[in-house]
Amino acid sequence: MLNGFTAVYLREMWILKRRIKRQLLSMSVSPLLYLIAFGYAMGEGATFDGHTYIEFLIPGLVAMSSMTQAFVISTDINVARFYWHIFEEFQAAPISNAAYVAGEVLAGMTRGFISVGVILLIGLCFNVFLDYGNLFFWLAIGLNSFLFASLAVWLAMLVKSHADQAMLTNFIITPMAFLGGTFFPVERLPVWAQNIIYLLPLTHAAAVIRMTAFDTPPDFFSYLLLLVIGVIFFFAALKCVDRARD
Repeated sequence: MLNGFTAVYLREMWILKRRIKRQLLSMSVSPLLYLIAFGYAMGEGATFDGHTYIEFLIPGLVAMSSMTQAFVISTDINVARFYWHIFEEFQAAPISNAAYVAGEVLAGMTRGFISVGVILLIGLCFNVFLDYGNLFFWLAIGLNSFLFASLAVWLAMLVKSHADQAMLTNFIITPMAFLGGTFFPVERLPVWAQNIIYLLPLTHAAAVIRMTAFDTPPDFFSYLLLLVIGVIFFFAALKCVDRARD
């Protein structure tokens, strides 16, 4: 299993290496625009629990970007399935389903961590200095990336075309990116809206990432929830690998 896992992961890293300049630029554009548009234009003078709006925004962008970049692995999987037919070669090779899914999930997580590094560097350019050395800060990012990379592999195994994947992104990832507590405090919404938004895993990820970045005790239930949902998505992806081959 270890050799198969390594082969899948290194293939994705080789592809990422070939595109790294474009990927870093892509990872930088949206956070930079959000920081300029919301942080400066809309957040001037706004404070939340003693922190400026830009300080509030950076952890939210970390949660959102680690989600979206981890989920992007689904695009590479579908390109390999529908255009390059690499997926069939993996299935014909002596690589177990667990090794394939684990390799793709780790590749998605790697993308998530790289995007976080980009955002933190951009934040430093905006003079935002938070507690990034906290172990629980990085644990929250890891669980968030694991959850959405596992979701990406699962959905990539279900869709029948590249267009279907884009539709799922529009209906699942995009709404969550804007409603998951990334740009505004969830507590300021009506109670009924809070109850709905707290069903989204990104809401919990953004909350604990922000808590740890502000050096306040996080809610460990959110960590457990992210882990459980991530494991469910991972095993769902395992179950669907053979179905995708058929």
